[in-house]
Amino acid sequence: MAERAPKAAEIPVGDTLAQRAARLELDGRAFIGGKRRAAESDARFDVINPATDAHLASLPDSGAREVDEAVASARAAFADGRWRSLAPSARAKILQRFAARIVEDAETLGLLDTLQMGKPAAQAIAGVREAAEGLEVAAAQIETLGDQIVPSAPGALFMQARRPRGVVAAITAWNYPVQIALAKVGAALAMGNSVVLKPSEIAPLACLRLADLAAEAGVPDGVFNALPGTGRHTGRLLALHKDVDCLTFVGSTATGQVLMQYAGQSNMKALLLECGGKSPQIVFDDMGDPEGLAAALVGGFVANSGQICVSGSRILLADSVYDRVLPYLAAEVERLAIGDPMAEDTALAPLATTAQADKVRGFIESGCDAGRCVATGQDATGLDTAVAPHLFVVKDPDCRMAQEEIFGPVGAVLRFSGPEDAIRIANATRYGLSATVWTRDIALAHRVTRELDAGFVFAHATTRPSDPGVRSLSGEPCRMSGFGIDGGALGMLSYTRLQAVGYLLG
Repeated sequence: MAERAPKAAEIPVGDTLAQRAARLELDGRAFIGGKRRAAESDARFDVINPATDAHLASLPDSGAREVDEAVASARAAFADGRWRSLAPSARAKILQRFAARIVEDAETLGLLDTLQMGKPAAQAIAGVREAAEGLEVAAAQIETLGDQIVPSAPGALFMQARRPRGVVAAITAWNYPVQIALAKVGAALAMGNSVVLKPSEIAPLACLRLADLAAEAGVPDGVFNALPGTGRHTGRLLALHKDVDCLTFVGSTATGQVLMQYAGQSNMKALLLECGGKSPQIVFDDMGDPEGLAAALVGGFVANSGQICVSGSRILLADSVYDRVLPYLAAEVERLAIGDPMAEDTALAPLATTAQADKVRGFIESGCDAGRCVATGQDATGLDTAVAPHLFVVKDPDCRMAQEEIFGPVGAVLRFSGPEDAIRIANATRYGLSATVWTRDIALAHRVTRELDAGFVFAHATTRPSDPGVRSLSGEPCRMSGFGIDGGALGMLSYTRLQAVGYLLG
């Protein structure tokens, strides 16, 4: 049976978003072979609203039978070509309809994510629409990613052909549930693969609903399957499954390391891993507008309450601007407050789980040994899951506060003496996911960005940039942030294997 919504009394009703959220029906069943189905497994896990501590639903922890059936369904759909053999233009049209259904359902999907992991509802709904736009971009690129003809003699025809990998298992994270799941699923589907999605057990409901919407849009049965389940159980079974050809994952570095072992223990499946980060924001001395700069820098580490792998939680200030910019940073942090996720004007909300909040508080307590807390935000909620933003200044770039991923609204400010010193400090972590450079000097920006060990690097010459007009860009994390090209057209090609084809004609 479908998992039903909690009673309205279990969710505070203070505005229209809260009222609509209270009326939602929650379906936690698996989606296999084109339809929802009840689980055989008796094991279950609970989904909790972090803003109210209310129990939302009890979902099945999908076991070996469900995993085998989902993978078999995906394999059968791939083998008979019902999806991969469609003309690229036909796949594109179906994915465009899928994107349109997501836009129509954006409020429901966004509210589900808010109920599960606490993201402010207005941000969650906007994020769903943004994810649908990403799917539209992927659909539009399908026909541009064809095979390449290699120049050869008149009696031969040689090609570099791109073939779909086959069955792709996607294990996705809870911090941007729909956005991350759709980015992985959309790219895999666009290139002709079949997919089994296992969303995080913290926020699975909206992701499971994506499979319903895909079916309504015309994605054939068996091509997109979705399973509720925990990482240690369902995720492990998928990663070890010998009929999964590719595993794409977003989550912690520790889990990524385990998945690498599972891939080796099973069938050496291809891996695409986006793991942790400890991203620097480097500020040189030619930036004006300290107030706008402070707002942008703080936004870089408190976005989504700091629960984002590209969080710019290391702020590196040049010696010459350190004393001028730091007071603005502190003032910006102090004005921030944790609010009700269902209020339309809320910018920061509680963290996704009590365990995550406790982990962040542990970092804050230990940070006082490594540095000095110069600013703290506000929290009037009194929730166990709420952690107000904190800003520390630290002298040692090797301290825990400046080295480990916190995944909460905590920033560390360091100082540097010149470009070489900035590059050294920025690269002095085990991660390599993203980085930001703040300077008006394009020559300096180019010099620094090429030396940074990060898959995604952006240089800002202004705190009020215009729309760049770019909707997708490809990058590849390095070090312990993972590997595999992600995003954009090149990221879509990650879901294909390269085949050399030669025709000797005469």
